Amino acid sequence: MILDRINNPGDIRNIPPEKYGELADDIRKCIIKNVAENGGHLSSSLGVVELTIALHLNFNIGKDKILWDVGHQSYAHKILTGRRDQFNTLRQEGGISGFPLMSESPYDDFGMGHASTALSAAIGYATARDLKGEDNYVVAVIGDGAATGGMVFEAINNIHKDSNLIIILNDNEMSISPNVGGMSNVLNNIRTGHKYTNLKYSIKDKLSRIPDGDRVISRIGRTKDSIKTLFVPGMLFEDMGLTYLGPVDGHDIDKMSKMLLIAKRVQGAVLLHIHTKKGKGYPLAEKHPSYFHGVAPFNIENGRPKEVSEGQTYSEVFSDKFINMAENDDKILGISAAMADGTGLKRFAKRFPDRFFDVGIAEEHAVTFAAGLAAGGFKPYVAIYSTFLQRAFDQILHDVCIQNLPVRFIIERGGIVGPDGITHQGIFDLSYMSIIPNMTIMAPMNGKELDEMLDYSRDYEGPIAIRIPKGTDTCIYEDAVKPIEYARSCVLRKGERVVLIGIGSGTAIADKIINILSEKGITAGLVNARFAKPIDKELIGKLSDEYDIIATVEENVLSGGFGEHVLSYVNDINPNVKVLNFALKDEFIPHGKCEQLLNEYGLNPSDIADKIIKTLG
Repeated sequence: MILDRINNPGDIRNIPPEKYGELADDIRKCIIKNVAENGGHLSSSLGVVELTIALHLNFNIGKDKILWDVGHQSYAHKILTGRRDQFNTLRQEGGISGFPLMSESPYDDFGMGHASTALSAAIGYATARDLKGEDNYVVAVIGDGAATGGMVFEAINNIHKDSNLIIILNDNEMSISPNVGGMSNVLNNIRTGHKYTNLKYSIKDKLSRIPDGDRVISRIGRTKDSIKTLFVPGMLFEDMGLTYLGPVDGHDIDKMSKMLLIAKRVQGAVLLHIHTKKGKGYPLAEKHPSYFHGVAPFNIENGRPKEVSEGQTYSEVFSDKFINMAENDDKILGISAAMADGTGLKRFAKRFPDRFFDVGIAEEHAVTFAAGLAAGGFKPYVAIYSTFLQRAFDQILHDVCIQNLPVRFIIERGGIVGPDGITHQGIFDLSYMSIIPNMTIMAPMNGKELDEMLDYSRDYEGPIAIRIPKGTDTCIYEDAVKPIEYARSCVLRKGERVVLIGIGSGTAIADKIINILSEKGITAGLVNARFAKPIDKELIGKLSDEYDIIATVEENVLSGGFGEHVLSYVNDINPNVKVLNFALKDEFIPHGKCEQLLNEYGLNPSDIADKIIKTLG
């Protein structure tokens, strides 16, 4: 296997060009095998294998900086930078991350996990280089999806005209610009050829030395731009101050290498537009790139998951209920930020195409767009992963909550998400959402309660959020589910001396704790909070009169979370009652299996039971 000959960056230069195709095949086999075993991002990683090879051939990895936007397309880069032998630990606890991670390798130049960030970081790297007088190259690889993010355009607006920076636009969704054809191909070949590039800068240098030469250069430039506007597909980027090269076949290593050499000679910022195919090399992923974007372990032969969960996921419960609600209320709208499938909105989009809006990777816009819809008399539901909703904090506060607009937030993947790791754990939302005035936050303990919360949200006259965990409906205490009343909790079990209050997925953890206490002769009470904000002060007041210890359980960081709000209130009304807050540690949590991470980072039921017993004395 050719790949066996590459153990460190730079080894790739010892591979003869006629073997590059074989090398690409080896890398793809390695990716497919390990993603099938551990899960991960398959389609995007398979699509950039040749691009990764071309980058490693033409840049000094380690000195030159390669920044992979989002980062789930960096698998080949990891394999070629000394991590091939560890690639079987992909996304496993203690193994390598599914995203670039600076602490993992000196060849991961910037940590990525959220889209549209690479270009800003690359400009920072390039500016730091220039300030220090160094001479390395800086390359940002960004997908066409990530390029929809407003942060990309903010970054382009900030690019210094004379700072050398290479941007690779990996276009893997839409076909190459319709401005293709005979004329554009001719112009493109002329503009990207060695002779043209050398001639262009030679003429510019000579003209600048003659009297009035700058005015001649300016006139030639305006004439050239007028022609390019008609025929050259990259004029948009040229108008934004970038030198545009391409489009080029992103699976042709030779052509890309030639283009990269040209890009390295361009003075200033240059954008190289390449076209790739998602899932290339694995027919099932080529045919269904969205399905294989992020997958659980699967069988390579047929692409089917190795494990099929029993029961509905929370996303599926939401999807069913949301469609049912929309059938009876034409004011209901669905909004996604490029995650219709993951958030359960895909079926809604097919059923109500005119009432579904996918704004692309633009969470900030999604929220303010929803605010405008709400102000216009509609009932918008914004479904976004917890980790991505963080990006729209100001819009939630400023555009929604200050104006008290009835925008409904479906916070998907609230809590530990497992293998996606440190950049995707949804463990901060109860904290950052609960500090905003006018915001109401609910979290269901099971799918049936999620139904009730959605019903309640439909006619709620203010900002409201429903936090949904990842995974399958727990179905616990289904018989205890009642219609939602504002700021009212639900007592599930009576106890003596000790009562546990769970919020959302924390209720299932609290139930496990109670069962352990029961085995040790302690009968504890259990309350399902339902509302993270506002807390049920009336019930908490009664609990403080009836119990010696109140323990809160939440799948959120401790700081600013549900438990601290309960603690603050109890201290005000009855400081003699002991309040114990059980939550996730104040740390960034890496990748691993959900249960393992919960146990390790503060929510181990046995450990919590022991602490409660110790507190009881």
